[in-house]
Amino acid sequence: MLKKIQVHQLVLGMHLKEFCGSWMEHPFWRNGFVLTDPKDIESILASSIKEVWIDCAKGLDVTEGETAVTVAESEAEVDAALEQVVAERRVVEPRSMAQEIEHAAKICKQSKRAVMSMFEEARMGKAVDTVGAQKLVEEITDSVVRNPGALISLARLKTADDYTYMHSVAVCAMMVALAKQLNLDEQQTRVAGLAGLMHDLGKAMIPMEVLNKPGKLTAAEFEIVKRHPKEGHTMLLSGSDVHPLVLDVCLHHHEKTDGSGYPEGLNEATISLFAKMGAVCDVYDAITSNRPYKQGWDPAESLRRMAEWAKGHFDLQVFQAFVKSLGIYPVGSLVQLSSGRLGVVTEQSRKSLTTPLVKVFFSTKSNMRIIPEIIDLSRPGVTEKIVSREDPAKWRFTDLNELWSGLPA
Repeated sequence: MLKKIQVHQLVLGMHLKEFCGSWMEHPFWRNGFVLTDPKDIESILASSIKEVWIDCAKGLDVTEGETAVTVAESEAEVDAALEQVVAERRVVEPRSMAQEIEHAAKICKQSKRAVMSMFEEARMGKAVDTVGAQKLVEEITDSVVRNPGALISLARLKTADDYTYMHSVAVCAMMVALAKQLNLDEQQTRVAGLAGLMHDLGKAMIPMEVLNKPGKLTAAEFEIVKRHPKEGHTMLLSGSDVHPLVLDVCLHHHEKTDGSGYPEGLNEATISLFAKMGAVCDVYDAITSNRPYKQGWDPAESLRRMAEWAKGHFDLQVFQAFVKSLGIYPVGSLVQLSSGRLGVVTEQSRKSLTTPLVKVFFSTKSNMRIIPEIIDLSRPGVTEKIVSREDPAKWRFTDLNELWSGLPA
């Protein structure tokens, strides 16, 4: 028997089936567990969630004398009711870049917590809950559909300590954007996002001193790291109803089209489309992120270098679609305009890959800061254009991320 009750009716011993609300509103990354800790109930009461579904066959029923809000005989009834609630609360219409960045920042915060919990459970030998993870993928997907540049760019701003966790979130978001660019259907897009989220799960089994080593890995240490695709694949197999393509991306995202990748040395003809997508997204986030042993590269410079590696490493059609999904000058890129002013890309335009919105803030002619101004290079009458990518390390600006995101450091 499944019952929907108000949160103040919760007691220890109840099996929490589902929260009535979006994933962003409740304090847990997954559902489907028995309440055993009083702090869990306190967290639920402190959240904005007002009602939950419990499974009386797997845990306690409501206290005698109390009544449920609704009773359901099957999980299908619960799923239908929840889909209606989520549909009513989903925001899929466009938001301004500033609004989406603010919301994406919340998603990143929640996502990091969820992925950390996921990795910790994997280390403890617990089965991976891909159903719970799907809720997170849906939130990320909605944000990417509204404005792909916001969450993808924010997820790039990770510290060395949280790289492993936020890398999974970033790759998830990029897989969704790439799937959209490749015109995959809604179901395929969700699978792509889930595959991106789960692709590095095997790193949960890699010693932290190797994973976060602040220097070049030895040959022996690199062999340890190279075990993570197979480790992750094995852990995912322990779960239930894991999509075959999620397993495929986890195992094969380090394969290269020339056959020099690992763990199986597949080639262009034998690597799946989804694994080819995972390879591109994985590399881009890795080289643009700060790591223990190096600073991340500028987004536009990273795409330039990846283009040089493309033959032999990436599928060319997938890589070209990836560039289109981000823009030739992705959000956060430092560029110089024909006027001699420097600016940072804040948003892509719908008209052309070469005419993004740029926030100018520095004059190379006077060698000084100027009042920041956003210029839409795609607007009629705008004569300025981008003449070069610029290396942030050369100019030593410390506030580029604050300039394009509008968020504090």
